[in-house]
Amino acid sequence: MTTVAGERPVVLAVGTSLTAGYGLDPDDAWPSLLQKKIDAAGLPHRVVNAGVSGETSAGALRRMDWLLRQPVAVFILETGANDMLRGQDVEATRANVDAILDRASRATPRPRLVLLGMRAAPNLGGDYVRRFGAVYPEAARAHDAVLVPFVLEGVAGIQRLNQADGVHPTPEGQKIMADTIWRAVEPVLR
Repeated sequence: MTTVAGERPVVLAVGTSLTAGYGLDPDDAWPSLLQKKIDAAGLPHRVVNAGVSGETSAGALRRMDWLLRQPVAVFILETGANDMLRGQDVEATRANVDAILDRASRATPRPRLVLLGMRAAPNLGGDYVRRFGAVYPEAARAHDAVLVPFVLEGVAGIQRLNQADGVHPTPEGQKIMADTIWRAVEPVLR
């Protein structure tokens, strides 16, 4: 991994409020918790939290050139939740996720890619849920990315693990997310 002399290799976490840690102390967001796991494992990486509350996949795509101004060793993408909550066209989300991963893979040096999957709410209908759910495994295969099938596994829909809005994880929910992400990221970092 290439880095600027003396700097730690960067793990860039691009995402929505789920990554930003909406409603929480930044130290309770999964990127900070991932940093603690990296440090405890004795790995040299530095996690940069590039989460933006309310951001859609289109917004993440617009930020890519700015985000990739520094060398990135591992690029973690968490996007699509706000697209889904707004009922946006699945094909537009798919195109944005593909474009983001394509842009990241063209960075020099090429970072390892990790895609955090999202699921659609059942009230959007079976067809939407099926098509939205297919975006992540298909994009991961197409871009040789490590896939976390559902970043909110064990958190979504569990009242005590989510804030009063029922959408954003509590510190305990963020810890579960960090554990889920760590299982995918640790082998990449080693």
